[in-house]
Amino acid sequence: MTSTIPPDRPSIRSFVLRQGRMSEAQERALEQWLPVYGIPFAPARVDLAECFGRDAPKVLEIGFGMGDTTAAIAAEHPENDYLGIEVHGPGVGSLLKLVHAQGLANVRIIRHDAVEVLQHMIAPASLDGVHVFFPDPWPKKRHHKRRLFQPALTALLAARMKPGAYLHVATDWEDYALQILDVLSGEARLANTAARFAPRPATRPVTRFERRGLSQGHSVWDLVFTRRS
Repeated sequence: MTSTIPPDRPSIRSFVLRQGRMSEAQERALEQWLPVYGIPFAPARVDLAECFGRDAPKVLEIGFGMGDTTAAIAAEHPENDYLGIEVHGPGVGSLLKLVHAQGLANVRIIRHDAVEVLQHMIAPASLDGVHVFFPDPWPKKRHHKRRLFQPALTALLAARMKPGAYLHVATDWEDYALQILDVLSGEARLANTAARFAPRPATRPVTRFERRGLSQGHSVWDLVFTRRS
């Protein structure tokens, strides 16, 4: 039996807030463009087709950082709609700037905890894809319990994915990659598309952070699972 996250557990979070200093441009973007491209959190199901103004494949991204990758993917794939979840103000402001500057009509943002968004706002079997790129590795062993990928969160993601939908995760921490592989493989509703780790899909841009790591000899592990029928 797969585990679930009870909705009455407010202490569960997908993040630990470490708010960085926002630039004036990011603050302006939050003020001007979050009302346009943002979806306010509410403990009720949201109609994603209505939010985007069309019926199209819906891809959820958890923790988009500064938003460069999100904007690049959305620009490359205008046929899809991308819903980004992030709590950190500088990152939200940064992505809002990119979305407005590039005229990306296929991006929406929820500034809230991903677990609560998944529990309350996202309908079962409604997502065509999920992206989680470089989640916080929490490298110290005593902090591993804070890592995003745990069986309960994975079960929740699987429940929100349509049959045939994909889950794409990338990390540059080998021990976290192994843990994620173990957790995802333990979810009966998900199937690995590779024997273990997948080659980097061409749809995932290489970020500046990743290029720096690769130049220093670091490796990146991609995992791509699909939702069973």
